[in-house]
Amino acid sequence: MKTIAIITGASGGLGRAFTALLAADPSLDEIWAVARHREGLEALASAYPGRIRPYMADLSRREEIAALGEVLKGEDVSIRYLINNAGYAKFCGWDELSPADSLAMLDLNIGGVVAMGLTCLPMMPSGSYLLNIASQASFQPLPWLNLYGSSKAFVRFYSRALGMELRERGVTVTAVCPGWMDTGLFDRARVESAHAITRFVGRFTPEQVAEKALADARKGRALSIYGWYPRLHHLIAKLLPQKLMMRLWLMQQGMK
Repeated sequence: MKTIAIITGASGGLGRAFTALLAADPSLDEIWAVARHREGLEALASAYPGRIRPYMADLSRREEIAALGEVLKGEDVSIRYLINNAGYAKFCGWDELSPADSLAMLDLNIGGVVAMGLTCLPMMPSGSYLLNIASQASFQPLPWLNLYGSSKAFVRFYSRALGMELRERGVTVTAVCPGWMDTGLFDRARVESAHAITRFVGRFTPEQVAEKALADARKGRALSIYGWYPRLHHLIAKLLPQKLMMRLWLMQQGMK
């Protein structure tokens, strides 16, 4: 039986940072790198020869997750790590995305996380780790980023509750809540909008976030937050009313 890690959204940014760290773990036989982009997956396989199994899939489509599940069952694997990193954002108002695009974001950010967990958990023994990538955006309601922030709030609460359920099985679930990172998310998220998000306070590298997230998961922590600014945000959001938090967010972005 092979011991593997599965990383979604692995072809760039935070997913690639997790892949680099786990590729150096000798206790893992393979890293299954899941992403939509063939070129990025091929680059990963070339960068870590013999360590990466590329798997191209669109995780907003349930049938593609089901197909991945069938492949996993046929491989006789033990999943040590599942890192649900795939997701995306759009910086704009509610009426600047089509219903199809809005629902596609939820299908990936929420549905993909849940479906991948349900598919992989039967193959995750005691001592394994499930990391779901939430966000600093999950700490409060975010006008002009409402769908993305709400989807990440779901991921954070879902992960905390699921982790409690899985304690008896010895599976650790960690909600990772990074702040702004230097990744391709910015380019993909920008939309021509009068309310575009343009101020990104406290940016960190994906490598910093990934390293701490893995360390926190191995310590059995339910929440992983890297950096002073996201930690401060997390604390303040517990103390102030949500309406005031939203006003502070708008002020920070130079909006009314």
